[in-house]
Amino acid sequence: MWTHPYRKNDVEVGARPLYPMMLESPQLRWAFIRKVYSILAFQLLLTIAVAAVVVSVRPIAVFFSTTVAGLGVYILLILMPLFTLLPLYYYHQKHPVNYILLGIFTICLAFAVGLTCAYTEGKVILESVILTTVVVVSLTLYTFWAARRGHDFNFLGPFLFGAIMVLMVFSLIQILFPLGRISVMIYGCLASIIFCGYIIYDTDNLIKRHTYDEYIWAAVSLYLDIINLFLSLLTIFRAADT
Repeated sequence: MWTHPYRKNDVEVGARPLYPMMLESPQLRWAFIRKVYSILAFQLLLTIAVAAVVVSVRPIAVFFSTTVAGLGVYILLILMPLFTLLPLYYYHQKHPVNYILLGIFTICLAFAVGLTCAYTEGKVILESVILTTVVVVSLTLYTFWAARRGHDFNFLGPFLFGAIMVLMVFSLIQILFPLGRISVMIYGCLASIIFCGYIIYDTDNLIKRHTYDEYIWAAVSLYLDIINLFLSLLTIFRAADT
């Protein structure tokens, strides 16, 4: 199945290839893509639900911001997704452990997003959500269109890795030596551009390079891209609004 090239005039194949010289069945790849986006949609809906509860129920935000126990839990929620990624990567093919770890990862990150939004004006959150949605949909459609015409974005990997390293050092400097509102806006703009690149890169990997049993990891990659893009835009709008 893996070695037979896709034949354009094969009646049994039916669907058009996603990119030139495609060596696998388009139906199988489309089934994989639908599965990944279904998981991603569930993650985003769960994130919206948890974040909405955190923002709406004010005592939750007050507990996290005014008590020592709340601060400890908040730090744990920030670190928990990082601790979950390693076992998730190791067990991403083992059902149902992969889904349990994915749920823990998503809920913890959703709480962190909700606490970030709890002290942000509703107008700023709405602007960030709308712009994130438009950008993600546009870049996804563009990547599928470009892949069908033979464009490949695998070359972005080393550049994006270097850019994320620069961004991490930038954020560390900003924490240790705050440089003001303009610096925060520059950080947000750089992060937005970088995660736009990651959306294209990970979508291209979804179309061409991920194997069929890597659906969890493919969904996690796109989910992190979208969440980080949203938080980057939120940083820009919040800095501009102050």
